[in-house]
Amino acid sequence: MFKVVVGHSNDPDSESAIAEVLEQCQETLSGAVPQAGILLAAIDFEHQQLVDAIHRTYPQLELIGGTTDGEMSSILGFEQDSVTLMLFCCDRITITAGVACNISQDLEGAIAEAVATASRPHSEAIKLCITLPESLNSVSAVRIVDNLNQELGQNVPIFGGLTADQWRFEQSYQFFKDRVYTDAIPILLCSGPLQFSHGVASGWEPIGEPVTVTRVEGNIVYQIDEAPALDFYSHYLGDLPPSSEYPLMVFDSTRTYCYLRAPSPIYNREEGSVTFFGDIPEGAIVQITEATRNNVICASEASMKQAIAHYPGESPGAALFFSCSSRRQILGSHTSEEYSQIHNYLRETLPSCGFYTNGEIAPLEQQGMSYFHNETFITLLLGES
Repeated sequence: MFKVVVGHSNDPDSESAIAEVLEQCQETLSGAVPQAGILLAAIDFEHQQLVDAIHRTYPQLELIGGTTDGEMSSILGFEQDSVTLMLFCCDRITITAGVACNISQDLEGAIAEAVATASRPHSEAIKLCITLPESLNSVSAVRIVDNLNQELGQNVPIFGGLTADQWRFEQSYQFFKDRVYTDAIPILLCSGPLQFSHGVASGWEPIGEPVTVTRVEGNIVYQIDEAPALDFYSHYLGDLPPSSEYPLMVFDSTRTYCYLRAPSPIYNREEGSVTFFGDIPEGAIVQITEATRNNVICASEASMKQAIAHYPGESPGAALFFSCSSRRQILGSHTSEEYSQIHNYLRETLPSCGFYTNGEIAPLEQQGMSYFHNETFITLLLGES
């Protein structure tokens, strides 16, 4: 059995919202007891109140979650100030939770401990990891993904998104069982007869000639083709500053796959440097990109089509979505159209949920090594063989 249910409430009161969410879930569960769950909540809720209510109802639940920049589900579609909960009931698939705490002090050690703790109950090989890490501390998201890849092995795909706070860039929160954290990485590990597939799409297309990043420190690019990075952007944008509307497409070493890196509002005219929302390797081949609003919206459909095309079974049991908060900023009042695009590909009974993140995590190819993405829409389909 693999049964997944979703609850979603846009009630602004924390107590009322989580009561409504749990009532929706319990009605659909029809007495079944869930094994694991994912809680997604807007930043202004009383988060401890939310996890306490879930823990009272399901004290053994392997729960992770975090704060968002917007939520979506098969119950309410897209919302900006809401709470949504996905619960998993399964008797052959094992799902366990772990948390890496104080990651800004010891990232490697914290991840190793979290993976070891969450792996212990599994009698079969881990097949999948879902994670919702901190995004507003000093730790690079690329380092988080690299360390998870190293600890889990490159054959274990990692999916998820960085927790957010509605574009305030002050403090995001992570949830693990009955506690609320900051500076943490909650994870869910899955093993057993799990089937899954995913899709990755953005809507941005490269323009101009490919160039090489020739001087970089983490997420600060100083030189592109031996010239100031700011000059590179000025060549395309004139007097306009670098913006997330024109991210860089970064190609992997084979130039077969690519991911996006969005420039932040931070740049230095004297140094000619541009700061991005993610590290870029020195020597990387990049191209500037552009997109129409319609192309950005339609990327969710492209992501869903990819996931459906690669799904190994007849019919998935659930869908998870991770979309970037920069996409929400760019789309504005049209954000709801992202979920509308994929709704046509979902069975009426297929439970789904997701959120707007401060960066997305997924492999570039099916069963490949996982990467950190910007401005991307990721679909994850789950089911049982």
